[in-house]
Amino acid sequence: MGTTDGTLKKTVENTTQNQEQGGKQDVWKLGNHTFTSRFILGSGKYSLELIRAAVERAQAQIVTLALRRVNEGGMANILDYIPDNVTLLPNTSGARNAEEAVRIARLSREVCGSDLVKIEIMRDTRYLLPDNQETVKATEILAKEGFTVMPYMFPDLNTARDLVEAGAACVMPLGAPIGSNKGLCTKEFIQILVDEIDLPVIVDAGIGRPSQACEAMEMGVTAVMANTAIATAGNIPLMADAFRKAIQAGREAYLSVPGRVREKGASPSSPLTGYLREQEG
Repeated sequence: MGTTDGTLKKTVENTTQNQEQGGKQDVWKLGNHTFTSRFILGSGKYSLELIRAAVERAQAQIVTLALRRVNEGGMANILDYIPDNVTLLPNTSGARNAEEAVRIARLSREVCGSDLVKIEIMRDTRYLLPDNQETVKATEILAKEGFTVMPYMFPDLNTARDLVEAGAACVMPLGAPIGSNKGLCTKEFIQILVDEIDLPVIVDAGIGRPSQACEAMEMGVTAVMANTAIATAGNIPLMADAFRKAIQAGREAYLSVPGRVREKGASPSSPLTGYLREQEG
């Protein structure tokens, strides 16, 4: 028994060491950018003082940035609160059509010096649902201009295919309406994208709990983005840490290839019952 426990412990230690030391890193790519963290952190709802703490506890390598927050009041610059080793992801928040999104993206590249851009186009001001048609238009224009385009979208397979053709670097389907914390309301549609689209699928919007982020990762999505769930938590750094762990756990569960779900009946996990019956006989 001791030998088995010792072997298992050594295997776990070696696996952890390989992961930590890059023995076989689980990386993913966006254009020419490579990342190991699968947690993308939104910054739209934090006070400037809490942004750094949230980023550090989340260990996020990508942080979204609305252009309007780059210089608040001409004084406090959000860029001063984000660690230097973090990649900035400007978004086109506020754009109502492709033309406005393209204009914001071009300006963000001048200000932030990044080729990454998250396309957000919303004409609907009540539910803040993305305009898929305008998003495809903006993606095509910006991809041709050398941007690494990350389009926020309603999870629709036909739109996702159009975005692939337009040159998108990934697709970012919503899990639920922005800021709702309702979780994976569009789970079945997101799974279709995971199965059919040969690009990173990043769940964006609506994720309200670490358990929901874990579930998304177990489905096989590439990464998860969260903002409101962390920004509105009573302890922001602690919630950021919880999301980080949940996303990592979900990814490892997906890679482990979970056992199938039985539709009917049960399957014994131990042969002990049969053994006891033999002894009784």
